[in-house]
Amino acid sequence: MSEEENYKRVYTGPDTNVQYLQELYEKSGIHSRVRNDFDSALRAGFGATPGQVLLFVLQKDYDEAVKIAKATFPKDFTDE
Repeated sequence: MSEEENYKRVYTGPDTNVQYLQELYEKSGIHSRVRNDFDSALRAGFGATPGQVLLFVLQKDYDEAVKIAKATFPKDFTDE
């Protein structure tokens, strides 16, 4: 299993929200990674949706990370 397969997307939103969640995750011992498709697209000369950053955590931390994200930004999650 590759390293990328060990990560799971937990949140998509503004950069400021993602940075705040990363701080909370760090305090909880959860490692996270950010992917900013807009910045990558600009560098490559393509268009993308501005302001939407993807936040990933290791699969083993996913459930705890989702709880933190939902408690922090409840309006960003819809009932499933």
